Amino acid sequence: MKNFSVDAVQNNLPKDELPKDGLLKDNSLQNDLPKAIGTLSVVRAGKVEPFVRGVSAINKIPIAESMAVNLLGLADDEQAEHKFHGGHLKALHQMPITTYHAINEQFGLNAQIGSLGENLTVITDGEPMCERNVCIGDVYQFGDGDDSVQVRVVQPRRPCYKINDRLGNANVSYFVAREGIAGWYYQVVRTGRLRANLPVYLLARPYSFAKLSDLWALINQKSPIDTAVAERWLAIDCLETSWKQKIANKRRN
Repeated sequence: MKNFSVDAVQNNLPKDELPKDGLLKDNSLQNDLPKAIGTLSVVRAGKVEPFVRGVSAINKIPIAESMAVNLLGLADDEQAEHKFHGGHLKALHQMPITTYHAINEQFGLNAQIGSLGENLTVITDGEPMCERNVCIGDVYQFGDGDDSVQVRVVQPRRPCYKINDRLGNANVSYFVAREGIAGWYYQVVRTGRLRANLPVYLLARPYSFAKLSDLWALINQKSPIDTAVAERWLAIDCLETSWKQKIANKRRN
């Protein structure tokens, strides 16, 4: 792996997104980081095309060659509804392979990995990447060279009706949201190029408490969120604003 330093990651954060709470500094790295965790097995990009209702770019196709990644994601990837998709804080989407297992078991379907609009599929050396072991603020690196890409987890994906249309079942979106297994969005920290079969490294985990599964549990619980718990999440500078607002709205007075 190319030499890594906390300062190098910090310096490559977009200037208007620099954290105010010392992200990637002051013991943000655990003792075993950075570490190799697996392989980027597939990279996908899609074009806007007619869909069941309207248009969509959910049909992402595996790319054969490397593709440039800018602050908005893969250079040749498109989104149909920019109000809900794309942008700096939804630059790249990764879906756990375990989500497909859960969907297929729940509904008796044969949904194939990559069919729900994700850009990235990662095969790990141990437990699969999923909401139980991915945290808000995690910084990952894909590749080793000067064109390696660094990304940061900033929010879960909110599933919409289009995954229902894609799989021909009106209940999938609700199930995925209820279970909190919709994958997550990355902000691009350092631009470069992506292709299949790149090594994947976890560089930094500044908020080890902030598992995506726990965030979904807070959002989905019927009772108010304990004030101390809410404040801890609200202090995460890189958590996307709408998720913070949901937490704030449910905070116990």
